[in-house]
Amino acid sequence: MNIVLPLRQHVGAPCQPIVSVGDFVKKGQLIAKPQGLGANIHASVYGTVSEITDEIISIIPQVEQPDEYVKIRETDSMLEAIEEAGIVGAGGAGFPAHIKLKADLQAGSVIINGAECEPLLAHNLQFMEDHPQVVVRGAKYLKEITKAPIAYIAVKAKYKKAVRAIKRAASLERGIEITYLPDIYPSGDERVVVREILGVELEPGQLPLEAGTVVQNVETVKHIVNAIEKRKPFIEKDFTVAGRVKDGQKGKVFLDVPLGEPVGKYIQQAGGFVKPFGEITLGGPFTGSAGKEDSPIVKTLGGVLVSMPYPQESRKIGLLACECGAQEPRLREIAEAMGAEIVAEEKCKRMVEINGRYRCDKPGECPGQAETVMKMKKKGIQVLLTGSCGD
Repeated sequence: MNIVLPLRQHVGAPCQPIVSVGDFVKKGQLIAKPQGLGANIHASVYGTVSEITDEIISIIPQVEQPDEYVKIRETDSMLEAIEEAGIVGAGGAGFPAHIKLKADLQAGSVIINGAECEPLLAHNLQFMEDHPQVVVRGAKYLKEITKAPIAYIAVKAKYKKAVRAIKRAASLERGIEITYLPDIYPSGDERVVVREILGVELEPGQLPLEAGTVVQNVETVKHIVNAIEKRKPFIEKDFTVAGRVKDGQKGKVFLDVPLGEPVGKYIQQAGGFVKPFGEITLGGPFTGSAGKEDSPIVKTLGGVLVSMPYPQESRKIGLLACECGAQEPRLREIAEAMGAEIVAEEKCKRMVEINGRYRCDKPGECPGQAETVMKMKKKGIQVLLTGSCGD
């Protein structure tokens, strides 16, 4: 079973390999560097480099895998440690954390996003329940890095066990507050988090920094703590396996899994497939994409979901895209898997174009779509396929 490490696990261009085929590498060893915007990539196992392409580095792991790893270089700068460790947004966005945190927030705040927003996913929630002290220490580091006077840990109120755990861990800390998010999708969207916690309505395309804050998700904070306290690079991932698997229909959490392993290994560790089954979705139900059993675990992977087989549809279908739910590429992917003929495509009326990308002007507040649907019916649709961010 080879370890396959894509050279692009982040926003930006693919990294440049700094190892060669045949090299023996150690766990934690730096093997690829960014070219411009990006993040370092490290070996997640001990083994021999077997293949390098423009897209991946493949490693044949040795049989014995010591716990020890190559530590990032010593530095007194927490930002440098985060950069050396190759930390990116682990919630799916993949933006390099050292760039995001290069902010002066003396009059602002930092927010740790514990929304665990996508249905079925539960790894951030379990980490908050089991290791709340790590989340709190992470909040203190984020405050120190950005000079923010306050850190908010944002959690859905329904996650009572996590709320209790975080409150206990933060009870003696100044400048750290537990705040609550509504039980809606997409409450984990950065603009929704800022709106609900700070009361600031960001326009489409605006970043949280314009509201005097930065937002990091729980797992990203975990990796930041590891980089600062243990000099550990980002070489392991937390995720949830759920759906048509024997032991994980409600979600089975895996923590600290080596990057580059195939997702099929963890489907089997969750009891294997329940037949009949359909697509393996990489990511959450709303924002994921189709994968395969040999798809590698990457820094941005949050879920491995096994679906029912898609119903086959012979009627003409229309696609109604939603920025928060599912946009055209994902809807087309699903429609094609259904064998459907696509005759019309439209966008939710809330979507506005900003710098060549369509964004929702009010995430989480779905409008009526009757006018749009009627327009599509005139084009001959018989079935509508849409993603919606409504609760």
